[in-house]
This record gives sequence, structure tokens and C-alpha cells, in this order.
Amino acid sequence: MSIAFSNTTTKRGLVQLFEKEIGANYGDVSGNSDALAEFISRANNAIDSYLLLWASSAGTWQGDDINHSSYPIITANISSGQRDYPFDEDEDDNKIIDVSKVLILPSATATQYVEIDPIDELKTSLSDILVNSTTGTPTKYGKLSNGIFLDPVPSYSVAAGIKMIVNREGSYFTTNDTTKVPGVPVYHEYFYLKPAYEVASIKGLSNLKELEKKVIDLEGSERLGVTGKIKEFFGQRERDVRKIMTHKRIYYI
Repeated sequence: MSIAFSNTTTKRGLVQLFEKEIGANYGDVSGNSDALAEFISRANNAIDSYLLLWASSAGTWQGDDINHSSYPIITANISSGQRDYPFDEDEDDNKIIDVSKVLILPSATATQYVEIDPIDELKTSLSDILVNSTTGTPTKYGKLSNGIFLDPVPSYSVAAGIKMIVNREGSYFTTNDTTKVPGVPVYHEYFYLKPAYEVASIKGLSNLKELEKKVIDLEGSERLGVTGKIKEFFGQRERDVRKIMTHKRIYYI
């Protein structure tokens, strides 16, 4: 069920449900700028946590906050003689967290992108990507800090020659939001339960154990060996992918 950020009429907004969980009166958070800012900060942290859970279990169906106005694909120009291509944000100023795939145009006149292979540029036994001055059409890339390093060094220039599929930060709540809903398909209650649990932990609220159980039920616990509902959902989401049964290999010593 979708839950809007705030709904002072039905009391079914994330803010109002949070107020109820922490034993506050309606309006104690939504009507207080400082308290609302604190809730927004915690709810946005919950967005980060949720997206990490999604990414770690998504399989071939990569997750992304659907409140973004574009797909998680960014491009960059290839410049002849330039090995490294830094990135930090997408075209809408969202922070890039990770790169999942890199494709390039293999020549200055090419129109079809081809995928190139990732390598670990720190393992020099596998690649001399940091010192190799050979030029040509890149076939590999390494990731370092906030950039990718192409190998060999491009010998041509082409606009939008690099295309990257990325993981990026979520579309965060702001103090101006009311009807905005979390940009994820299920378990919107996580975005008020997680903040409520954090507040209950700080203040020692009587429902702390109950909130902890609800949060663990959603996000899981490595310590307890529990897989949460969020990871379970995304782990089974790609129902159009045919499962292939294989024989288990037995090793004899």
C-alpha cells in the first residue's frame, strides 16, 4: 500500500504514522519545523538503507528509485588520449554510488555501443592499466575513487562515447513534500518504522522491542540469521527469468 509523506486529514501519512509510533500527538512533528527536519533526515537515511537492501538482492532486475525523472544511465564524451573519466552525479544531480556496467562506442563513427570488461586496476598482475600508454579502442575499464580508467587509452574522440549503468542515491523527502510517496514498490511502512525505532532506542520508549521486531521483519538481521521481507521480495521479483536446474558438483578427496 502506498503511503504519502504527510496527510493531516486521514492521519495515514508517514509523518503521522511516525508520530503515533513514538507516542506523540498529531502535529507534534508535522507542525514543528525542527522535529519535522529530524524525521526527514531519518526517513532519508531509511531510503538509503532500503535501496542497499534492494540492490543486494535484485538479481538481473536492477533497482532504482522510481521518483527519479530519468533512468540510471549516464553518458560521457570520449576524448582521444584521455584515460580517466571522473563521475560524481547524474544529469539530474543525483550522487552516483556505483557503476554496474560500462559500454562504449568503439570508434569515432560507430553508432552501436559495445560492453567492455571490468578489471581490478590495483592488481598489476592482471593489468597495467595505470601505466600502459598504448592507444586504441578500449576493451577494459577499472574503477578508482569516482572515476573509470579505460584500457587501452582511447585513440579517438566521440560525443557520448561512454554509457554507464549506475546505482545512485534515492529521491529524498524535503520539508515541502506532502503527497510524495516513496519511490519503491513495496513496504512503505519501513520509512516511518525505521525512524520510530531509532527514536525509541534513544528515548527508551516502551514499544522499543515491538518496533525492533517490525524493523527486523522488514530489513532482516545478519546477527540473527534472518532475511527480511524487503530482500525476499526483490530476490523473487524476476519471475520472467527461467530457472535452470543444474547438478551439484561433488568433490572427492
